[in-house]
Amino acid sequence: MKDYYGLLGVSPDATTEIIKTAYRKKAAQFHPDRNPEPDAAAKFRSVQQAYETLTDGDRRKAYDDTRRKSLVDDPLVVAREIWTSYMENIQK
Repeated sequence: MKDYYGLLGVSPDATTEIIKTAYRKKAAQFHPDRNPEPDAAAKFRSVQQAYETLTDGDRRKAYDDTRRKSLVDDPLVVAREIWTSYMENIQK
């Protein structure tokens, strides 16, 4: 499961406005017309998917529920994904 919060660089209790601001920043950073890296389009799609999920109330609730369940069922894998996403955002 992707860490959408980490991908956008926001906390799980972020408001819709904070998520929207973070999305705009990341979308501009990874937009294929502005970023010549070969994986820019894939990163842009991931950021867009995170935004669409976290700004829709029902989808965000379902994502949060699944995320909590994953932390209980397999905490090592989820913690590793969260850590990796966090470190990627720090290095940028």
